[in-house]
Amino acid sequence: MANFKFSLENKYQKARAGSIETFHGKIKTPVFMPVGTLGSVKAIFQRDLEKLGIEIILANTYHLMLRPGDRLVKELGGLHKFINWNRPILTDSGGYQVWSLSKLRKINEHGINFVSHIDGKRIELTPESAIQIQERLNSDISMVLDECTEYPASFSRAEESMELSLRWANRCKNTFTSREGFGLFGIIQGGMFETLRKKCSEKLSKIGFDGFALGGLSVGESHEEMIKTIDFSLENIDEDKPRYLMGVGRPIDIFSAVERGIDMFDCVLPTRFGRNGRAFTSKGEINLRNAIYLKDDSPLDEGLDLYVSQNFSKSYIHHLVKNNEILACMILSLHNIAFYKKMMCDIRESIINKKFYELKKRYSENHEKYKRT
Repeated sequence: MANFKFSLENKYQKARAGSIETFHGKIKTPVFMPVGTLGSVKAIFQRDLEKLGIEIILANTYHLMLRPGDRLVKELGGLHKFINWNRPILTDSGGYQVWSLSKLRKINEHGINFVSHIDGKRIELTPESAIQIQERLNSDISMVLDECTEYPASFSRAEESMELSLRWANRCKNTFTSREGFGLFGIIQGGMFETLRKKCSEKLSKIGFDGFALGGLSVGESHEEMIKTIDFSLENIDEDKPRYLMGVGRPIDIFSAVERGIDMFDCVLPTRFGRNGRAFTSKGEINLRNAIYLKDDSPLDEGLDLYVSQNFSKSYIHHLVKNNEILACMILSLHNIAFYKKMMCDIRESIINKKFYELKKRYSENHEKYKRT
């Protein structure tokens, strides 16, 4: 597919630093993509994302097709113009969101039939329509429609789901319009089973995509299970294609995945934490609701060069959080996204300078609370 290009620039063992060329600009990897489900990264202006150096955001096909509607977005000039964002956008296919509405959907060979959570309208999402919707949105990176396998799942259930996703992936590839600077990613499924993951990645590679994502993770499995699954999912994936771990975003998970060759991440965690009074800081994760911050006049995080991080005390933010003030969401969400941006820049630099494991050790020591229980 023309002129959608991934360049592998540096490598330290399996950890990779590279860049992705898209129609709306270059993305340096490894990269964390803030989630803007409805075309909005919650509580943050697009201008402030640009000031942080955010190069790509993620939007949600399922939600945008329901409201305001993909045809309206196209009529108004595409998603970039609609939300006033001139940098790359990745849209997921909507499959995960429909999967999460288990009581409202039915899956068959043709696609997914579901009931809108907004107005109860019956809707069908097929591999063809999922791609067509993303093209109307004008996404730089589109995702194939897949079925996210529930956890835990038996081998036979995971195999059945994976084979369906493969057939859908082929239909997505046949529907996708090759355009300069636009790419389509396949999604590797197969539950937690090594043979299924290897088979899926091999078949997706033969179909041919611009990048490959690992789906069906961060759905309840342990950190150790997730890491093992990443290892055997990547065996048949070309080195010259970007690898995207979908929906995974705790710092310890990101470091472990980068160590194994993952390039792209997304997660709602930074902004969700921000809306719930929690912050990622250079000294660890903190909950500003806790009474220990009532009289703490120190800045939120002196280690982060950002106005909201250095100019508001923990005591003041504690006050805002306890009173459910909107400003608390704005301060903490922006701060958390800035923390993630700095972390990814640190990771990229550490790969280039061959100091990745030193950085990982430092973050691990400072952020023990990030580790899953």
